[in-house]
Amino acid sequence: MKAFADLYTTLDETNKTNAKIEALRAYFQGAPPADAAWVLYFLIGRRPRRAIAVRKLAEWAAQEADIPDWLFSESYDAVGDIAETIALILPETGAVSELSLHDWVEARLLGLQGLPEPEQRTLILQAWREQSRQQRFIWNKLITGEFRVGVSQKLVTRALAEVSGLDEATLAHRLMGQWEPTPAFYQALLASEVQDAQISRPYPFFLAYPIEGDPAATLGEIHEWQTEWKWDGIRAQLIRRAGETFLWSRGEELVTDRYPEVVAAADQLPDGVVLDGELLPWKAGLVLPFAKLQQRIGRKSLSRKLLGDVPVIFLAYDLLEYNGVDWRAQPLHQRRAQLTEIIQAFSQEGPLLLSPLVQVDSWAALAEQREESRGRMVEGLMLKRIDSPYRVGRQRGDWWKWKIEPYTVDAVLINAQRGSGKRASLYTDYTFGVWDDAGNLIPFAKAYSGLTDAEIRQVDAFIRRNTLEKFGPVRTVKPELVFELAFEGIQQSSRHKSGIAVRFPRILRWRQDKPLAEADTLATIRAMLPTEA
Repeated sequence: MKAFADLYTTLDETNKTNAKIEALRAYFQGAPPADAAWVLYFLIGRRPRRAIAVRKLAEWAAQEADIPDWLFSESYDAVGDIAETIALILPETGAVSELSLHDWVEARLLGLQGLPEPEQRTLILQAWREQSRQQRFIWNKLITGEFRVGVSQKLVTRALAEVSGLDEATLAHRLMGQWEPTPAFYQALLASEVQDAQISRPYPFFLAYPIEGDPAATLGEIHEWQTEWKWDGIRAQLIRRAGETFLWSRGEELVTDRYPEVVAAADQLPDGVVLDGELLPWKAGLVLPFAKLQQRIGRKSLSRKLLGDVPVIFLAYDLLEYNGVDWRAQPLHQRRAQLTEIIQAFSQEGPLLLSPLVQVDSWAALAEQREESRGRMVEGLMLKRIDSPYRVGRQRGDWWKWKIEPYTVDAVLINAQRGSGKRASLYTDYTFGVWDDAGNLIPFAKAYSGLTDAEIRQVDAFIRRNTLEKFGPVRTVKPELVFELAFEGIQQSSRHKSGIAVRFPRILRWRQDKPLAEADTLATIRAMLPTEA
């Protein structure tokens, strides 16, 4: 546990990529496989099921620290992070645990599952008393399921590549799918040769970069590129191996049971085939709004009515494996030709379709097609070099996304809340309002990103000087600051006071040139709603 805490501190205190890779490499070179497996598991964002409610941890910590609940709440409001708040208020014991990480996780953390509450409380208090403050902080992060530190899976993979001598693509593939953080898994991960017994394992996804400016000026001749619509669904891989079908989302979630119509169609695929594509709500030959798909996301029980109201298809656009052989190194035009042959064996009305190409002979004609995106319920265009392999992760050069410009509105800052982590002392979480028909500001969207550090400090100072009311951690602010917000999608919503929900809202700029009265109205925003919504 001590080595893990030291690694966390090193990673958290530096912004330099090379320093992070060196810290990871040094840890993995010296750590026992039983500990390294769990560190890897946590660093790439996986976590065990949470055994204890956060409110219980807060209650027990306040009792152990002998402080009233109101003081704990005030402390949390100031710190902004529950794990750090608990670590800071607990009495210092001077203890430093020498117990290994895998013992802490397997015997203590996983051992909390299913225990009666009094026994859980006893074990938690015992753990806190045995640990240093830094160890408590990390332990609390693991208990609450909120562990994160500033490293990406790509950085972890790079460090493991240096340790093992394997290439990053091989390691990225071995880390996909379902696996348990055991010494055996970790040793197999770094082995030069290994027989993969997991028939459900997907491949790492190849991700596109957004293109900036005019593609005609940077991408050369248009005939060197394959162009498709950028669909607004769930990126997924459809796997048919050993007589079984598996469906994985890009978030590495196995969703086979949630889309039975797709799986039933995929059962007719030849063995040893893996397709990359998009899960889309689709009816009568047309894509439905993403809001329809949201009705099925996370649903484990699917009624006949829901399946009928929101049928889902898999729109295939790449072939990653054929006849059990990895095809990712083949050029895109060859993968596309074989994919076309596979999909043509299916009915064009069924739930397994081929993503259509956008056929044009000039960049100017393609730009005109792009302007039709919203009418087609798509986000723009995908540009893929026809001789490109299927790479791992987000890499520049071969795949680009040329999205349409986002929706934008001018809205007024009306509420604010402190951020978390390193922003816990600043008001960085904002609620924005727009004018309704009666001349009142109605909450419309929340946004957390888009301002520079200097702007954040200016807005924070304004909020502190112009707070009208406090509701727990939320401050109501004097309506004065106007910001331009951007968002990708819009839909009607009965759960929001404005009657509207938006996707991926963020701040584009602070409109210091715009007076309060010129902020947008709810009527203007309603006019943006697609007619299908």
